[in-house]
Amino acid sequence: MSLFSQTITDFWWGQFLKGDVFYSDEVFTVTINPNLSTDRRVMVLETSDGRVLAVLTPAMADKIGLYQLKDLSERTFLQKLNREGIILHGADYLFYFSETDKNVLLQEKLESGLRQLTEKADTVFSEFQSSASEQDLDNAYVELDHWAVFGSFEQDRLVSAASMYPWGNAQIADLGVLTLAPFRGKGHARKVIRSICKYACIQGYEPQYRCQLDNQESVSLAKAAGLTLFGKWNVISPDSTD
Repeated sequence: MSLFSQTITDFWWGQFLKGDVFYSDEVFTVTINPNLSTDRRVMVLETSDGRVLAVLTPAMADKIGLYQLKDLSERTFLQKLNREGIILHGADYLFYFSETDKNVLLQEKLESGLRQLTEKADTVFSEFQSSASEQDLDNAYVELDHWAVFGSFEQDRLVSAASMYPWGNAQIADLGVLTLAPFRGKGHARKVIRSICKYACIQGYEPQYRCQLDNQESVSLAKAAGLTLFGKWNVISPDSTD
């Protein structure tokens, strides 16, 4: 039995194994798919158990000379991309709830000081955003008009918020969270993440938490909130040459 739900595994295997499997061994698999979108014409996924999957369009395969290769490995593949000026954007960690941890989450009660926010909370949310730096706002991507928004309050002040939106044409909800700097380290982010994730699960969605590999605070928060690492996902950079 998989650690994660069928929804999660079906989504990612569909992304990386749909098309013609060009190469596969115990560790590395390359698939050629002519139907990839332009911004995802090369993707790489490394799962937490060490499996690496790559997918690319026929045009990109031809550009790197993939069809002429006899021996293939992840290292060779990445070297070929690099030599042709094909730059990957930089991997994100992907975190999800395991089936076991999701069942625990669903039994939890909403903690005090937490609320689901609607558009009626516009004034409160605007004050919250004005107290955050532009960099934090950009990194978190927490918006009041997203599919679901939850907030944590301290003395009637919104100090931490998380929002979600459906992602990737699947029953997956992508999560962003932001806590104002003076209120970090007090458990607000963990509580608001678990609350919004419980809501998503009840609505039939799998919560998804993404962060950059070098963001140790975000990685620690994901683990503290009970999420489990699924893998590292990388896509072609907008700066790549074709």
